[in-house]
Amino acid sequence: PPMEYKDPATNMLMGVDIDLGVALAKQLGTTVEWADIGFEQMISSLETGRVDLIHSGMSDLPKRRDTLDFVDYMKSGAQFYTSAARAQEFKTPADFCGKTVGMSRRTSFPDETAKWSAANCEAKGLPAIKVVGTEGSADARAQLKQGRVDGAVQGSETLPYLMTLEKNTYAIVGEPITAVYQGIAFSKKDPALRDAYAGALKAIMASGEYKAVFAKHGLEGTMLDGIYINGEAVK
Repeated sequence: PPMEYKDPATNMLMGVDIDLGVALAKQLGTTVEWADIGFEQMISSLETGRVDLIHSGMSDLPKRRDTLDFVDYMKSGAQFYTSAARAQEFKTPADFCGKTVGMSRRTSFPDETAKWSAANCEAKGLPAIKVVGTEGSADARAQLKQGRVDGAVQGSETLPYLMTLEKNTYAIVGEPITAVYQGIAFSKKDPALRDAYAGALKAIMASGEYKAVFAKHGLEGTMLDGIYINGEAVK
């Protein structure tokens, strides 16, 4: 949440990706058939033709562009946070130097946090952050509550929603330590589908529907100002 999740009452998929995916498909004159699969299986599912595209808050990373093309639709970043009870201990990200920090091992966060630690902890003579790979963000939060980790990292776009669900439980520490676009991923073998989606995104940006989706979920600050493919602005 708020990217994609199941409504506990109805078990229906909802969230930014779901609303945006439906709007884009409608613009293209088609419908979406959602495949609810694990994040680690998504790229292989695309490569084997089990799915046509990936729309699941995936970061548009240079290493992924070897096999994928991205139509970017929002900006995000890796964000440190801790428990509300320990907020006074962690005023800045540097306060996590030498501490244990949990994050989903399936994401880019472990590598990004280790790089940040090298530049901002070790390079300044401080002990390294101890990165703990977890089964997912929910597991990282559980370990944080249990006191098994001192802090955690997850996407900056997910924390405001989380904090409305669990009030007075977490504290965000500093600004995001990375800046990355999130994109809809396509096979490099299917540039026509990629370009069709880019055109549809441009159309719903112009109509205001794109803004309405992000406003609905309180994420106006993550919106892009135009069309980007593989991180580059399309003129």
